[in-house]
Amino acid sequence: MATLAIEASTYTGSVAVIQGDIVVAERETAMRGEREERLMPAVADALREARVEPRALERIVCGAGPGSFTSLRIAGAIAKGMALAARAPVYPVSSPLLVVAGARPLLAPGRYVVAMDAMRGEVFAAVFSVTDSAIVEEGPVAIVPRPELASFARIHAASVVGPNETPGREPHARGAVTLGRLVPWPAAANLASWEPDYGRLAEAQVRWETAHGRALTPR
Repeated sequence: MATLAIEASTYTGSVAVIQGDIVVAERETAMRGEREERLMPAVADALREARVEPRALERIVCGAGPGSFTSLRIAGAIAKGMALAARAPVYPVSSPLLVVAGARPLLAPGRYVVAMDAMRGEVFAAVFSVTDSAIVEEGPVAIVPRPELASFARIHAASVVGPNETPGREPHARGAVTLGRLVPWPAAANLASWEPDYGRLAEAQVRWETAHGRALTPR
């Protein structure tokens, strides 16, 4: 079964093509500071290397956030477009999960706090337990002030991992290979209504609402 996985919740996007339970091609690309959109070309390159025609895809996995508003929108749009062309379902997967599941080298069994930039001096923090047979997300993603991250990790008896930690670990599309093995498959998305979980409002919307003293759209 051919699966395309796309992840772009940070400023580094990734793509993986998975056949059965094997990653047969993967790509990484910058999502910021470029003059042109590079995630779709990365998708095309990975499919070409894997010798998989877009219409032959049977599943699309998309990192669902939280994270960068613009990058997530690009990934979500590509996932929907590829799914419609292939008549395949889209499965949204937590981006913090793809930090844990996509880590190279693999994370040792234990407890981890995945920390991802939430801007404004804060991080999105998600707690995971990892064993040889399962990766379990232990609760909803929290927004934590970065100075309080170490304390948050101690409370959960966990080590901190993430793109801005040492060593840095980005969420990666190849982590989708664990679905159905270490992680249950999520429900398929309704393509007409699904949007990534941005975690918070876009900065441009926050500035507009601050300047105008009201919400841009009803909430």
